[in-house]
Amino acid sequence: MTTQSRTTQSRPGHGRPDPGLDAITSERGQLINIAYRLLGSLAEAEDAVQETYARWYAMSPQQQDAIRSPGAWLTTVAGRICLNLLGSARARRETYVGEWIPEPLPEHTERSIGRPGGATADPADRVTLDESVNLAFLVVLDSMTPAERVAFILHDVFCHSFAEVAEIVGRTPAACRQLASSARRRIRASQPSATPAAHRAGIVRDFKQAWEAKDIDALIGLLDPDATAIADGGGLAVTFPHPIEGGERIAHAWIEIARRRTGTMTFLERTVNGQPGLVAQQDGVTVTVYAFDVAGDRIRRIWVVRNPEKLRRWTTG
Repeated sequence: MTTQSRTTQSRPGHGRPDPGLDAITSERGQLINIAYRLLGSLAEAEDAVQETYARWYAMSPQQQDAIRSPGAWLTTVAGRICLNLLGSARARRETYVGEWIPEPLPEHTERSIGRPGGATADPADRVTLDESVNLAFLVVLDSMTPAERVAFILHDVFCHSFAEVAEIVGRTPAACRQLASSARRRIRASQPSATPAAHRAGIVRDFKQAWEAKDIDALIGLLDPDATAIADGGGLAVTFPHPIEGGERIAHAWIEIARRRTGTMTFLERTVNGQPGLVAQQDGVTVTVYAFDVAGDRIRRIWVVRNPEKLRRWTTG
């Protein structure tokens, strides 16, 4: 983390120059990027960043001026807040109705989340920023321990040193190195060989056409025999409560969905977290987002998000 340049502006509430206001406010985008990847929820990420700034402004001017690198301080505090939230997430999930899926992002949002201004671009990075925002990646992150997730995201994605990560997770740099290594193995085990984006888009388009045509044979041909479909309604929208296992079972379920489709329901191709996906719109309002994990010529996983609290960015433009 580099020392932030400090420019002169009015310090809120003190009527005198604030030497760090620009440096502080310019960090917000980067903090949102980190927090979204750590929490899998843009709403929670924004809350975590807001709390980070609240802690900054709760300090006296003298305390603020004593901090050599405001950006480093903010990242450390935001990381610790996210770490605490991740620690309590499993308990909160026990009361969540049905399956939990990370909050999907529409293209206009994922573009800014995927390419944060000021992020370090290092050719040696194991994971690019764009890769780290796709839904399949976030689902794997959700299976990690909080410390693994923080160590991996901050080091492998945002290029922070293990010494910096250690300040956040409260472990030694060597221990953080091991955490990131463990997380890396999970990522490798779950990620198939890369499928070109145009090919993925073609598979999703073929799936949409077969679905709308109620062509069950075509659907089965596009689905991996061991495919899984998971839906997240959060108790606020009707959906299937348990994962559907097996390509043939998924195909039959999707045919049933097509049969129940109303005349005002439309299916559209959209980018979901940087990947080809679909949305269902009722009278022009997005009510369901479908994300896909494609390997080769088959769909391995489908994530169906219907929880309206996770679709706010899809309905507000």
